[in-house]
Order: sequence, then structure tokens, then C-alpha cells
Amino acid sequence: MRHGRAGRKLGRTSSGRVALARAQATALLREGRIQTTLAKAKELRPYVEKIITTAKEDSLHNRRNILRDIQDVDVVRKLFTEIAPKYAERPGGYTRILKVGVRRGDAAPVALIELV
Repeated sequence: MRHGRAGRKLGRTSSGRVALARAQATALLREGRIQTTLAKAKELRPYVEKIITTAKEDSLHNRRNILRDIQDVDVVRKLFTEIAPKYAERPGGYTRILKVGVRRGDAAPVALIELV
């Protein structure tokens, strides 16, 4: 039984999953929307939403905590000045996942994840 075994492995080691989440979160916060597989989008959603929730309170401690994951200073600056204030009154649900279709090479379900 797999009680308490949340999360997908995505065919990667644990360090590879962390690197993937950080890279995709950085791209999503920079661009506003990215296209990826459905499984990766579903794993990315809670990761990004926790980052945005943390950024809603602008403090040095929160900036440093986010800089551990999002290592692009310009993206962190944008997060604290543009993105987080936009969601100040919103109690969560900052991202939307839209199913696009299937990937041509292996028929993996493709999704678009974007900031609401």
C-alpha cells in the first residue's frame, strides 16, 4: 500500500525533481504561462502557489526564503513588486491548468499552466 506517498517521481532522482520544479517555477513567474506535460503541471501548481503566498508578505526573511528556490533576482523582484500584490486579496488559486492535447512523439498529455 502507498499510504502517505504523495507526489510523482517524474522519472527523475529527488535532486532532479527539485531542479525541475525550480526551473519551471522560475519560467512560470517570468513568462506568466508555460507549456509542459500534465503531470509536471500538476506537480508545479502547489510549489508555485506556496511561493506566491509567501511573497504576499514582503519581508527580508521571505525574500531570502524564496531566493533559495527562485535564484533569478529579477524574477524575485517581479514576484514581490507585481505578482504578489495582484493576489493580495485572493486566498489561493493563483494558477490555472488547461489541457492542450497530446505530444506528437509519445502522446503524453500536454497542458498549459498560467497565472490567473
